[in-house]
Amino acid sequence: MRDYKAFVKYSKAGPRYTSYPTAVEFNTDFKYEQYLDILKQQNRPLSLYFHLPFCRSACYFCGCNVIYTAKEESKERYLHYIFKELDILKSILDIKREVVQMHFGGGTPTFFSAEQLEKLILKIKSVFHNFSLDAEISCEIDPRFLNEEQADVLTKNGFNRISFGVQDFDEKVQKEIHRIQSFDLTKNALKLVRDRGIKSVNMDLIYGLPYQTLESFTQTLEKILILDPDRLAIFNYAHVPWLKKNMRKFDENTLPSPDIKLQILEFCEKFLSKNGYKMIGMDHFAKENDELFKALGNGTLHRNFQGYTTKGGADLIGIGLTSIGEGKNHYAQNFKDMPSYEKAIEEGKLPFERGIKLNFDDELRKAVIMDLMANFRLDIRKIEKEFNIVFKEYFQEDLKALKEYEDFLDIDENYIKVNETGVLLIRNIAMCFDAYMKNISEEKKVFSKTV
Repeated sequence: MRDYKAFVKYSKAGPRYTSYPTAVEFNTDFKYEQYLDILKQQNRPLSLYFHLPFCRSACYFCGCNVIYTAKEESKERYLHYIFKELDILKSILDIKREVVQMHFGGGTPTFFSAEQLEKLILKIKSVFHNFSLDAEISCEIDPRFLNEEQADVLTKNGFNRISFGVQDFDEKVQKEIHRIQSFDLTKNALKLVRDRGIKSVNMDLIYGLPYQTLESFTQTLEKILILDPDRLAIFNYAHVPWLKKNMRKFDENTLPSPDIKLQILEFCEKFLSKNGYKMIGMDHFAKENDELFKALGNGTLHRNFQGYTTKGGADLIGIGLTSIGEGKNHYAQNFKDMPSYEKAIEEGKLPFERGIKLNFDDELRKAVIMDLMANFRLDIRKIEKEFNIVFKEYFQEDLKALKEYEDFLDIDENYIKVNETGVLLIRNIAMCFDAYMKNISEEKKVFSKTV
């Protein structure tokens, strides 16, 4: 195993690049009327994201936009407004377009009852009739909140991918992060969906949590192999206590150091590759027969707010509180607070708050950064042809910044390829092409650490 002490110098604040420009660049200069015009002109296939934001209690590591409640009326009220939002969308979008992807995220989608989930699904299908035969229909699930009735509703309505939140099986870590979830509980939840024919199951893990060690995380991985998921997402914990109050509960002295985190990530790659999984992008692993692995091989892997996907070339519509949509040259985000969200809908408007219209430079850099993040290589000639530029001239300053990472790259006239070690620093490498990061000081605490 490498000596990662030297890598600590690369630990700096940086984006995860689920978008470019990143969400911190979204602004109110992008107007509602502009957004409507874009939606009316779209003609690509559709990807639908529904944000279901409620959780019963806080997981202290969580950076999601969540509302903690046990009130049944809160969920019913939210569904009422989601239905209204769908009705408004129906009057704007060309709803005959093919839906190739739909995802329920949270929060905890299965905090909603089976009856509520079915009402939501039926409402969606009453608006969007044209789901493709191979549509990816997925749901994030907290194994602590899943019963047979919910599993029945999801599977009978065409859900074919499930993502289970696990994070870590170590009891000390679970207690510290305020998420007690036994191996047996997770195993039983997995059985519920497997027995109903779900063939694609992902499990989320997080490294960098309090009290984690290489040894303890190894034990978690060994238990994961028993469960035999089809995919794994192994995320670097984003410690941003200035943004998320729950994270302030952690004693920062208990967090693993950057070199320990890199050891864990390297071990994950080697351990999982020996056991039938291959690394996909910077934080996903998939079995060799999985379509993510095939997409990586042929260069068609894409990255968006849901992580890595094979469904590129679709217009993403974000529905619900704080949801983000994406098109060819825009991002749009809904209101983050419930009163503003509800008020907009009551006025007959989409709950759009902010976003960004991409200019030429944004679109070019987005293509470069997303290729690097998704496929660990950049086809220079392809970029030159698509955007009619001379790469070395346009990115002259960026290539100078890239020299810091030359030991982790193979560069020639046609390609920039990230080597095996460079994969661990892919966020740093992508940042070299980020025009906005050049104007953000290291002291400005906006992003989590890259390492």
